[in-house]
Amino acid sequence: MPRQRLLLSLRWGDMDAYRHVNNVELLRLLEEARVRAFGMASPDGSAPMLATGMVVAKHTIEYKAPLDYRMEPVAVDLWVGRVGGASFEVDYEVCEPDPPATGTPTTYVVASTVCVAYDFATGRPRRLDDDERARLATLAV
Repeated sequence: MPRQRLLLSLRWGDMDAYRHVNNVELLRLLEEARVRAFGMASPDGSAPMLATGMVVAKHTIEYKAPLDYRMEPVAVDLWVGRVGGASFEVDYEVCEPDPPATGTPTTYVVASTVCVAYDFATGRPRRLDDDERARLATLAV
């Protein structure tokens, strides 16, 4: 499963004065997708990666098209790109969940987040362990 697709609902309050979803709210949408992907226990029942400690070090976001508020959910495709010693990159596309009858589906956002494995007890970054690397591999492209 190289990509995980999450269908997320927009909220009326996400809209800004320009009548599209605000850029800060789009970043929150990415956060929601990341929390859902990394907040679940692994298939073997071990703790979610969020519980073992990870923090955000960097966001990169490119706005491709305005996303207008609507009742239907939007798709957030999420996958793991680069994996380092203590960090990994989560990549995203926010797009239409279903392709149109003609043409290509609209992509609203292309983004990435660098996450760092973190030891909350010491307040310092830590190395990714073998179990975490195996979990990340299930979402790697």
